[in-house]
Amino acid sequence: MGSRPPGLLFLTSLLHIWHCAGGQGSYTIDTVRLTIEPRNTVQTGTAVRLRCQVSVSHSNIPNLIHSFQLTQDDVPIYTNNATEDTVEYKINPARAADSGNYECRVSVKNKTKASNSQKLDVKGLQTPTLHLTTLSPYENEEFKATCSAPEEKGPLIFQFYQSFRTGSPEVIKQLSQGGNSSTATLRLSHIGDCILYCDYEIRLVSGNQKSNSSKKVELIVKALHITPVINILPSDNLSEGDIIEVVCRVVNPPSNTEVFLTKDKVILKQVRAAALSHKFTVREDDSGELVCKAEWGSVQKETSKRITVRSLFSKPQLTVAPTDVVEGDYFKLTCSVSIHDSSKIDNKTMQYSIFKDNAEVANTTTYVTVAQLSASGNYTCNATSDSLTRTIVKESQKHVVKVKVPVSEPVLSVVGGTLFLGKPFLLSCYSQRGTLPIKYTLYQPRIPSNIKVVSKRGEKAIFNLTSITQISDIKKILCHAKNSQLKPPMVGTGEQLLKSSDIIEPVSKPHLTTEPRMEDISEGYNITLVCSVQRGSFPINFTWYSERKGYLDSKISWKLKASQSISNVKGDHAGGYYCLCTNPAAETERSATIIIGVKMAGWKKGLIAVFCLLFVMAIILFLFYKKRLPKLKKRRTGTLSVKAASTKVERMSLTQAEVNEAANATPGMMGKSIWSEHVSGSESDDNCSTNTLEKPENQYSEDQLRQADPSRVPVKQGTDTVHGEVRNSQQGAQELADAASVEYAELNHDTNHQSDPSDHGYHSDPSNHGYHIANGDQPNDNSVSINCANDGE
Repeated sequence: MGSRPPGLLFLTSLLHIWHCAGGQGSYTIDTVRLTIEPRNTVQTGTAVRLRCQVSVSHSNIPNLIHSFQLTQDDVPIYTNNATEDTVEYKINPARAADSGNYECRVSVKNKTKASNSQKLDVKGLQTPTLHLTTLSPYENEEFKATCSAPEEKGPLIFQFYQSFRTGSPEVIKQLSQGGNSSTATLRLSHIGDCILYCDYEIRLVSGNQKSNSSKKVELIVKALHITPVINILPSDNLSEGDIIEVVCRVVNPPSNTEVFLTKDKVILKQVRAAALSHKFTVREDDSGELVCKAEWGSVQKETSKRITVRSLFSKPQLTVAPTDVVEGDYFKLTCSVSIHDSSKIDNKTMQYSIFKDNAEVANTTTYVTVAQLSASGNYTCNATSDSLTRTIVKESQKHVVKVKVPVSEPVLSVVGGTLFLGKPFLLSCYSQRGTLPIKYTLYQPRIPSNIKVVSKRGEKAIFNLTSITQISDIKKILCHAKNSQLKPPMVGTGEQLLKSSDIIEPVSKPHLTTEPRMEDISEGYNITLVCSVQRGSFPINFTWYSERKGYLDSKISWKLKASQSISNVKGDHAGGYYCLCTNPAAETERSATIIIGVKMAGWKKGLIAVFCLLFVMAIILFLFYKKRLPKLKKRRTGTLSVKAASTKVERMSLTQAEVNEAANATPGMMGKSIWSEHVSGSESDDNCSTNTLEKPENQYSEDQLRQADPSRVPVKQGTDTVHGEVRNSQQGAQELADAASVEYAELNHDTNHQSDPSDHGYHSDPSNHGYHIANGDQPNDNSVSINCANDGE
């Protein structure tokens, strides 16, 4: 094979250097294997090796570093960084504490892999040894015992046992220490032979293991004869004031023995010797148990004896009268005793002394003085029995005398200074002077009394009052202040509240009236709306309202009423009115609504009365004429009929006055006069005949009351038929053509009313060749009928 070209070698070298410098080579951890040699279960003391081997595949990465970590029960015990793929950890010798689960974890750069867990089980524990500081201790003497297992590791629990020739052993001490040895302080009370030994336990994750017992050690517990003997001279039957001697003795004690004499845990005397003697005068409270104690090292022996001391006289009693001592009053202190053994004590020989704050104020059985504040203090008294053989002094219990300052008159006040009637408030009752505690009692109408006790200086009694609605109830409030059973209470009254507090009384329901009275109000008047209340604190705000116009006006008044004027009252002022009232109590009250009616002015009433009178008169006149007019018309009206017989029309004109005049004349004369005036001047060539029909009212014949036949229809043939007309001309004349006959008839109202409606107009009569003209507009009136006929026909 030939040599490689230099260029290829150079490129290969650069690529290798680049891989090494950049560290970008690829790798993977194949396996991590942990083995325990010689085997997983060994006896204690065996040398054990833990071998951890890793297999890594990589792309030719030189000097690859492996980080090894060994753990026992997940606790790290060994770490190593190496380029080799195998490390070893030695345990020599292996002990029970080395038992556990082991694991090897290998890290290569940023990759990690762990082996399978391997369990190591070390069988057996080292046998402990026991060492004692003495083999012949005294009873209850303290000595040391040490139990150790120097080759073991880990936390060990040591136990010490005591056993006798008969019976089962018992644990007398158990210690838990971190080392492999433990020392205990033992004290044995059983006198005689006994056996001591020890063992230990080790606590593992897999469970506890217990060692074998140590060798048993025999020892002898010796008795210590230091129990003392106690004697009381002259005897243990004593009276107070007797002198006695107490002797404590220990027979053949060891050196350094101490003797103590105690009573009620109080050492009366102590010596470092074999015997003790103590003399003292007994008192009444010396009755009890005397204890004599001998002590050697930690060993103690004791003996006790009880003594009883009879009392010759009682402890003095100090009494104070009265029990409540009030400033300015006299009080008395008395010291007294009771004699129990009169054979040894004479009451005449007793001496008494009274003390105040340990200073003698009297040497008699009684002490009387005036109570001043300076007399307050702690008082005691002494009773002394003095004889040749004994002197007995007894002291009484302390008696505290506190001179009380009488309470002053309590002052009542409202918390906040303002009292609103009808609302809850807080009432303060306070006395400026007086020894605490002070009892305050509040009395008020219709409510049970309330009690407050004040025990702090400057504190006031505060009472919560629900409500007071009347000022008169305030005057009835009473507050009693008392600090002594022997003194009457001081009284504060509600009159003080009226002076010291602002009392705000809410306004009562207002009452709205008018001036003048509502029934006397007319247009043009001036009225005054007066709003008034019966009670309420000033100032009072009055406001008037109209239900139609709303707000009218508002006024602030220092009186119980106020007024609002309305000038020149008109009709639109009528309606409902009311007023609102309020004051500093901030409660608004509304009056009842009054309805004001405004009457019409007098001149308007007069004018209306005149119009009404005229209207009534017009109605009366109308009714009167309406009743009389038909009768007048019946007398003045007639029926006018015109009949035409030829085609030539003749006209006749009559004035209304002439018709009326003819109606008033006699029937016969009426026809003549009419025709004499009108027919005479006619230029017609026709012959006219005049017929006058006369009949009284309501007495007409059928021939005279000719009615038009509705079946007859006017024939319109050239000039054969003509209409006859009766018209009122301005000259008051009527023209009559051809031959005419006039008949006058008076038709009554009833007959004309029952006529056929077809008669009210113009009707032709073909048989007569003429026309009947009737007044159809007023069927109730009398009518005039004119008949004209053509002579040629």
